Amino acid sequence: MAKKIEKVEDLPGVGETAAKKLAEAGYKTLEQIAVASGSELQEVAGLGEGTADKAIKAARDALDMGYETADVLAEKRKLVGRLTTGSKELDNLIGGGIETQSITEVYGKMASGKSQWCFQTAVTVQLPKEQGGLEGGCLYVDSENSFRPERVIQVAKKFGLDTDAALKNIYVARAYNAEHQMILVDKAADMIKEKNIKLLIVDSLTAQFRSEFVGRGTLAERQQKLNKHMRSLQKTAEMYNVAVLVTNQVMSRPDILFGDPTEPVGGNVVGHASKTRLYLRKSKEDKRVAKLVDSPSLPDGEALYRITENGIEDVEE
Repeated sequence: MAKKIEKVEDLPGVGETAAKKLAEAGYKTLEQIAVASGSELQEVAGLGEGTADKAIKAARDALDMGYETADVLAEKRKLVGRLTTGSKELDNLIGGGIETQSITEVYGKMASGKSQWCFQTAVTVQLPKEQGGLEGGCLYVDSENSFRPERVIQVAKKFGLDTDAALKNIYVARAYNAEHQMILVDKAADMIKEKNIKLLIVDSLTAQFRSEFVGRGTLAERQQKLNKHMRSLQKTAEMYNVAVLVTNQVMSRPDILFGDPTEPVGGNVVGHASKTRLYLRKSKEDKRVAKLVDSPSLPDGEALYRITENGIEDVEE
């Protein structure tokens, strides 16, 4: 009779030593093994190619990962939570708020208000569900030294939260280079379970990659690492039912002669992984415009909102 597979050590070819190496690299459950690639397991645990493939297949079989009918998927979609931005106009634009189980990307030029989305949602995620929150904490990966607790305090006051408690529910890590940023996301799983994390923020997604990989000769390596990073973010969102919000820098395309030449950094690697993409731009005074550029289920559109001392708000009629 075949041995029942209930934990990583039960997988074929994975002994106690390999299981320990996998756990140290963040692969502690059958679910994490099942969604990994063979090359990942070979790299972190020294498994042979055939052994890695067998282990992944066995994990998937044990979890019954295969085809499902659409009605089953519809039931699973009911588990998706939505996090308010603090603006009804913005929430309506993106179908009710920022989704869990997927990546939402906001991009725009400097001073377009990208980091304000991060400060805002780091607070609103803590709100009760009836107020548009997810009743959880926030992991905040800061790659540009742009996190400002004083802004969090201002937003928390607006929503009537205890400011000290709000700050204690936000766990900030400064990413000093691209590799460090990737490690911080890979290691997020333990924090998510231990601290009831419902939102993972990366601000900014591509800053470190742009500064380290300079010139066309390094583009392939940069995109490969970005792809791995996005894959890790997506797996985290799906496995732990958390919302992932990333900000992205932009560049100007020289081949665009008419219209707006602004384009997010990262190309198709970032574009395909981000399920919801919003282009932010400045308007008059404190107003901003968010344009929904891409979504699997929503039509393109725009929303006008304000950034004030209290954070993101609707424009008063």
